[in-house]
Amino acid sequence: MEYLDICGEDGMPTGETVSRAEAHRLGVLHRTAHVWITRENRGVTEVLLQKRSMEKDSFPGMYDTSSAGHIPAGSEPVPSALRELREELGISAEPDDLAYAGSFRAKYEKVFHGSLFRDNEYVFVYVLRRPVDIGDIVVQRSEIDEVRWFSLGEVEDAASRGGKGVFCVPPGGIRVVRGFLAEGGK
Repeated sequence: MEYLDICGEDGMPTGETVSRAEAHRLGVLHRTAHVWITRENRGVTEVLLQKRSMEKDSFPGMYDTSSAGHIPAGSEPVPSALRELREELGISAEPDDLAYAGSFRAKYEKVFHGSLFRDNEYVFVYVLRRPVDIGDIVVQRSEIDEVRWFSLGEVEDAASRGGKGVFCVPPGGIRVVRGFLAEGGK
C-alpha cells in the first residue's frame, strides 16, 4: 500500500501520513511532482503529453502532464520527479536536469469508473532542461498508452475550456510553465 505525507497549505509535511486510497477517498491534502518536457518547434512552444491508460483511476484515456506522480511519505519532490520520469517514460535524468518552475494547488471531485475521486494536491512543477527525442521514450504500458507533442497554446486553450474531453492537464500547471518560460526558463 502506498502512503503519502499529509501536508499543509505551504506544501510542507505535517508529520502525519495517509494511504493513497484514503487521500483520494477523503480529499486529504498531499504532495505530487510534475515534470514538463518542452521544446521549440518552428517558433512554437510545444509540450510532450502522455495519454493516460484506460485503467487509470482518474482521467483514463486523456492527455496529461509529461510525467507526474505522488510523492511517497518520507520522500522529497526532486527524487520523486526523477523516479516518475524513469518509470513512466524511460528517461534517466539527474537533479541538475530539472528546473523548478513553481507550485500550485489542484483540487477537484469527479466520478471515475463509478466511484467518487477527490483530489487535493500541492503540486511541485519542474521543467526538464534537456531535449528529448520522442523515439527514445519507453512508456510504462500500465500507466500510459502513448506520448505526443502538442502546442502549449492549444493545450492552454483547451484546459481553459475544461479540456474538451481530450486533455486533463491542470490549468495551474500550464500557468506555472507558461510563467517559467516567459521569464527565460532558468
